[in-house]
Amino acid sequence: MNISDTYRDAWESYWSETSGARGEAIWDSDPALSAAPHSELLLPHADPGRTIVDLGCGNGTQTRYLATRFARAVGVDLSHAAVEHARRAAGDAPVEFQQLDLTDTGAVRALHRRLGDSHVYMRAVIHQSEPAARPAVAAAVAEIIGTEGRAFVVELTSASRDVLGRAAAGPAGPPPKLRRVFHHGLKPAAAPDEEIPRLLAEAGLTVLADGETALPQTEYLPDGTRIDLPARWFVLARA
Repeated sequence: MNISDTYRDAWESYWSETSGARGEAIWDSDPALSAAPHSELLLPHADPGRTIVDLGCGNGTQTRYLATRFARAVGVDLSHAAVEHARRAAGDAPVEFQQLDLTDTGAVRALHRRLGDSHVYMRAVIHQSEPAARPAVAAAVAEIIGTEGRAFVVELTSASRDVLGRAAAGPAGPPPKLRRVFHHGLKPAAAPDEEIPRLLAEAGLTVLADGETALPQTEYLPDGTRIDLPARWFVLARA
């Protein structure tokens, strides 16, 4: 494993102190603004009859939507508290959630053996991972999709740091949901822009399509403007 106890504890404390209510986490946007348009970018390259695995699923909002577009949806997250939120919110929805450390190669391989080649949905995970863990996260994507699956990966760009900096610089400081992120020591948009495509390529992934986008947040500036974070998306297959 390549993640520190500090990083693991930061995510566990964040989700333990955040309710599972829709939109309570700053990134917990409506699927109509996230997983829905992302699915439209993935599906031209992906068989909807396969399972899709939501890496870093949090409270499962996007996973539940993905279950309506693919044969099966499985959400995984490092945080036990996040997985418990997701399970409670799912109710009787046909989704599955489990705790998983993406840097635990053995656990990732076991997931692949259980599910077979699957699609991956990963929204803004590498950018905030610890530098030493990022190659393993990219490798987890490659392991799970195998030869037949496809992946949709979207990551914040360095321009997001400027947006977050402006949001935090107001007279009252960061808005509440962003303040909670900083309070728990989480570090959004920490990866350099050139690192993401390099890590994906080094993991044995090839880009089928890519482009620029923005990830809508559930927090707003004092003037009522929604915080939207610049990002880049990739549809990927094994090279």
